[in-house]
Amino acid sequence: MTASHTGRYSKYIRPISILMDLMVISVLCLFFFRELNLNIGYYLLYQTAGWITVAFFVKFYEIYRFTTPVEIGSKLIKQGVIFLLVIIAFFPFYKEALFSGKVIAVFMILSMLLIAISKFLLFYYLKKYRIITGSNFRSAVIIGYTPEAIKLKELFETRNDYGYRFLAFFSDKKSNPNIQGNLEDLKPFVIDHNVDEIYCSLNEITNEQLKDLVDFADENKKAIKFIPDTKEIFSKNLKIDYYEFFPVLSLQKTMLHEPMTQMFKRVFDIVFSLVVILGLMSWLVPLLAILIKLESKGPVFFKQGRPGLDEKEFFCYKFRSMQINKTTEQEASKNDPRVTKTGRFIRKTSLDEMPQFLNVLLGDMSVVGPRPHLWSQNKSYGNKIKKYMVRHYVKPGITGLAQVRGFRGEIESDEDMINRIKFDVFYIENWSLILDLKIIVQTVVNIFKGEEKAY
Repeated sequence: MTASHTGRYSKYIRPISILMDLMVISVLCLFFFRELNLNIGYYLLYQTAGWITVAFFVKFYEIYRFTTPVEIGSKLIKQGVIFLLVIIAFFPFYKEALFSGKVIAVFMILSMLLIAISKFLLFYYLKKYRIITGSNFRSAVIIGYTPEAIKLKELFETRNDYGYRFLAFFSDKKSNPNIQGNLEDLKPFVIDHNVDEIYCSLNEITNEQLKDLVDFADENKKAIKFIPDTKEIFSKNLKIDYYEFFPVLSLQKTMLHEPMTQMFKRVFDIVFSLVVILGLMSWLVPLLAILIKLESKGPVFFKQGRPGLDEKEFFCYKFRSMQINKTTEQEASKNDPRVTKTGRFIRKTSLDEMPQFLNVLLGDMSVVGPRPHLWSQNKSYGNKIKKYMVRHYVKPGITGLAQVRGFRGEIESDEDMINRIKFDVFYIENWSLILDLKIIVQTVVNIFKGEEKAY
């Protein structure tokens, strides 16, 4: 079956998905909003325009064969949150309408649940269908026989759900039985085998060959993609800017540097910390204060200067878990004599960290992020460990990816800190709301399970 036939229905998937989603929110709107005294015709037009506009800006329907379930989940959450704000914004301008938070909440939960189910069912059905039937596969060739090119070929062959069929390597630089031919053989091969996509290793061809290849791809409606050989740089997100007509590639900042993401994360932090402060700390603080005071003299709370966002100092709050001492820049170790009996319990259950929700409310910290280190650790490891200072690009967190992966507590060797930094940097470069929620849930699970290095 040729590529033109295998992919002929792909173009209909996105419009069908949009129509299905609009049908879901429209039907549910007619059912739930019938008592809210709306001009339903005008409102449906507003709701439809709002949904499509939000979807455009959050790229809700830009889902491809290589999109991960986590990315889909992140898009669903963004779409749902912003669309909710769009719905709420309608009511102040239509004074005859009756606002009902409960009705809107039920409508949103049910709408996004049905849309999420349909999205994931369609996503997995298409993947399974593609694997089982071999339909809708795209044929691909690769120019170059570099390590990156070989890895890409192996990816095509091992990940059938991506939907690619690798056909051949082409290269002028190496003589190898795995190479189909040189660049002169490429064009007739692409035409004869109706190849869909050409992947080109940038170090394998000259500028003139590249221009000729791009012209050939344009003339024959073939997709051309590039494999950068400078993996350390190009593994990051790139964006293209134009200085007049001159294109310039630059490394993109992470999602956490986007103003919308920062605003969303800040709102989440405020809401979450208020829930904890009002629902848990309102009765926990007096109880722990009595236990701490009964066992040892000194304040209930311990505050310490820590490096935060952009390495600016802030005061990090904790319940005091140690006897008053002068070695505050020294981490607690196993069987540390400074730790009180009450302190041992609250450190083991991470209750000593609870006052940091005040830091979150004040804006010095986030619920999830790299844990704030001691100043002495910053000085010791700042120039020793690669990417250590990247952790100061974002607000420190009460919990973080490194902590839930077991890299918390005492630093016994450089390897402990290196592993902690790897997870911190991964979190910063790959942030999503789903990741934040997973870390929070895992933190709660770890509190009940108990952690070996929580001392």
